[in-house]
Amino acid sequence: MDKKSLSKHLLAGIFLTGIFMLQSCMHDETWVEQLKPNLRVEDILAGRGVLVLNEGNFMYGNSSLSYYNSRENEVLNDVFYRQNGIPLGDVAQSASLFDGELFIVLNNSGKIAVVNFGKYPALKAFEFIHKISGLQSPRYISFIDSTKAYVSDLYARGISIIDPATYSVYDKISLANNTPDFYQHPTEQIIQFENEVFTNCYSFDDKILVINSLTDKLIDSITVLQQPNSMVLDRFGKLWVICDGGFQGSAFGNSEAGLIRIDAGTHTVEKIFILPSDSWPSKLCINGGADTLYFINGDVWRMPVTAKELPDQSFISAGSEKGGKLFYGLGVDPVSSEVYVSDAIDHTQNGVVYRFRPDGSSVDTFRVGIIPGFFFFFGE
Repeated sequence: MDKKSLSKHLLAGIFLTGIFMLQSCMHDETWVEQLKPNLRVEDILAGRGVLVLNEGNFMYGNSSLSYYNSRENEVLNDVFYRQNGIPLGDVAQSASLFDGELFIVLNNSGKIAVVNFGKYPALKAFEFIHKISGLQSPRYISFIDSTKAYVSDLYARGISIIDPATYSVYDKISLANNTPDFYQHPTEQIIQFENEVFTNCYSFDDKILVINSLTDKLIDSITVLQQPNSMVLDRFGKLWVICDGGFQGSAFGNSEAGLIRIDAGTHTVEKIFILPSDSWPSKLCINGGADTLYFINGDVWRMPVTAKELPDQSFISAGSEKGGKLFYGLGVDPVSSEVYVSDAIDHTQNGVVYRFRPDGSSVDTFRVGIIPGFFFFFGE
């Protein structure tokens, strides 16, 4: 082939490649447009619904948001991407609603994505509004009042203070204990009681910290068992904390796993329920009446807050070891007291959510995204 013919073929190839690329781009745009759920917030809030945050795989940026209509037993997956045409982020940890906006905390992305959930009538549900950056490894957000929110953090050794109106971080409550051996204090959940805020320190730690929400100052520290991973507040002003006890070979050591009751008013540890030696409990939840506890320890367990001892039989079984489920996330509908528990399966394929009535009988099973870990309930 001579140089002239070769040049013609090369130009034709470049032209065709450009056409294919253009068609591909147009197809992607059309595809995204077709995928838009166009969900109206008023329609969603008129019913009873559940949002499932799917963590996705660490460093893969494949977290997602699923919407489940609990009245129609219908699930719509990946609603954030389908509405906005962009990925949600890396490791979706938790979500909280404030003034018609849903704040989605993305742990490994170091940001909070804010989406419409009723504040802007002209926008659809889950449309992206803003992002809050300047965070290291955020975990949970709690709104103290209309001008202030606290954000816990795994690595920052402090609580970030955010103005929800401007979506900006304007201050930080330092919680570093200056111990060189361990990176303390990492913070997880945030629970308000009167003018105080409690936060549990999970990784290589054994503390519940107490912050004055008026002065934004650390005022107390409560020692519990090792690695308190979740907590709830009951109707009697008691703070319940579940600790997994760490793991064998940990540089921080390991202790017994247990469920702890603390008087929120006096910061006094009142009762410690020690779990069996092979326990690895997590995801402590409470019902809408704030009188019944739920947690995962292989199976799902249920316990009244007035109980004198731990239950001897599980509430929902994960099944046998070979054919059983890997229960990972847990949520209790505050209105219906229905229980939602997720199965992460192998942490690589899309997970499953199981829905149960308050008596433990099955209602529905549906597929969501990868590693479903957090449930957010809304509507009437």
